[in-house]
Amino acid sequence: MRTYKTVIFDLDGTLLDTLDDLRTAVNLALTDFGWPARTEEQIRLSVGNGVRVLMALSVPDGEENPQFEAALAAFKEHYAVHQFDTTRPYDGILETVRALESDGVQTAVVSNKIDFAVQDLNNRFFHLHVAIGDREGQKRKPAPDSVFAAMKALNADPKTTVYVGDSEVDLKTAENAGLPCICAAWGFRTREELDAAGATVYADKPEDLLTLV
Repeated sequence: MRTYKTVIFDLDGTLLDTLDDLRTAVNLALTDFGWPARTEEQIRLSVGNGVRVLMALSVPDGEENPQFEAALAAFKEHYAVHQFDTTRPYDGILETVRALESDGVQTAVVSNKIDFAVQDLNNRFFHLHVAIGDREGQKRKPAPDSVFAAMKALNADPKTTVYVGDSEVDLKTAENAGLPCICAAWGFRTREELDAAGATVYADKPEDLLTLV
């Protein structure tokens, strides 16, 4: 028997490699306003707390910039067009998710990504049982609200639920929700960065989840 009956996944850096499309949308928005582009490494370190934070770290002077809200809107428009350009599931993750589901495990995705993109990407690649993104009136991770909403939708028992993510935000989210966390070592944070954030359990590749879960 499996240890866990419900697995809640992060999206960016855990299920999907979205980094290049995020960089494209950010840099198109920055170019619209004549601002310098950001490198992939800068985007990597800025992802995880939602698009508002991503853009605040990318726009000169952040939210203090009088054109910040317009730049954020431009990012959302660009990302809606480019979110499928290069984004793909990590090697082995789709097969791993299907194997877990075939074994009776419930699955969900909880992300700080804009909700429309979470729905679009889940419908394109995974069709997980529940998908929750950044929504009006709901606190973003690391607040546990979206995790609790997913668990409620699945009628999941906290004692048999595990969170899988790739960042310090995910570790804190799991802690705040009272859940164990498995860190995806293939994602947007290095092993050293995750060690520093307190990670203790790792999946080095997606297939490792089949034994950890």
